[in-house]
Amino acid sequence: MAFAAVVGFFLLIIGYRFYHKVYAPNVSYADDKEYLYVPTGTGYTGLVALLKDKKIIKNVEAFQWVAMQMNLPSHVHAGRYKLEPRMNNYDLVKLLRSGKQAPVKLVINKFRLKEDFAGYIGRKLEVDSATLLISLNDKSYLRSFGVTPETSMELFIPNTYEFFWNTSAAEFMERMKEEKERFWTEDRIRKAYALSLTPAQAITLASIVEEETNNNNEKRRIAGVYLNRIKRSMLLQADPTVKFALKDFAIKRVLNVHLAVSSPYNTYLHKGLPPGPICTPSVKTIDAVLNAEPHDYLYFCASADMPGTHVFAKTYADHLLNARKYQKFLSRRLGQV
Repeated sequence: MAFAAVVGFFLLIIGYRFYHKVYAPNVSYADDKEYLYVPTGTGYTGLVALLKDKKIIKNVEAFQWVAMQMNLPSHVHAGRYKLEPRMNNYDLVKLLRSGKQAPVKLVINKFRLKEDFAGYIGRKLEVDSATLLISLNDKSYLRSFGVTPETSMELFIPNTYEFFWNTSAAEFMERMKEEKERFWTEDRIRKAYALSLTPAQAITLASIVEEETNNNNEKRRIAGVYLNRIKRSMLLQADPTVKFALKDFAIKRVLNVHLAVSSPYNTYLHKGLPPGPICTPSVKTIDAVLNAEPHDYLYFCASADMPGTHVFAKTYADHLLNARKYQKFLSRRLGQV
């Protein structure tokens, strides 16, 4: 009896130790440790080092014992993994072994510069921002996407997308090409050509409209102004294109010195649309261009009476009156700052 009791006691201890190694909570969960990021190319040794460095696990030895029993060394997958409070070794190893990632919600809004866009993607995904930026400027590489270095930003239709964190730059570009093709339905393409615009030109015009106003109610009318000017072979004279040419988006008042900037994006000097988009316009703005309001307006400027809106004119004389009124308003306003 005594011997059986001793054996039972030792079996109990062994069972407890086994249970503790496998099922006892071993993840140091916190808000800043909600996700574990395993870089591409990481092997088992690198994974253990990562867990130690990030202080993800409390008992490294216990984790490694379970990992070996479950053959994790042969099944390490890169990716972004969601950790849970009181997670045990068994669940953690099972998760890592499965490769079941938590996707990243990637929100693409308005971006003006490729450098800023590439940097943002590099912060959200494993994509190397420098590699992505090189891709966006590589003429031969972009040919397969139907764009040029000047128009490459038209690939990115603002929306919320889901990506796996370990997406490569090439995979990201392919996905964005697919999303662009999905966006450009037959109806949208038909509307663009009805306005004598290619889809690429529609995006470029929409980027100007996007920078002109935040007021969705005015976008169709503003698009109509620019289309009227294009039809009449008039200079677009769009202030946002000058700011883009200067790469100075803090300019509040475009002056004559700004208008002299030598750039193909300066629509005060060059007729027609600029070489490519000056930002990534929203879907609402793109659709506003495709459904541009038909009218006879050729000019518009910011309203002095209703901030956030514009006043429109059919003649240059009327436009000058509107512009002078706004300039006086702006001078008073800036003088108070």
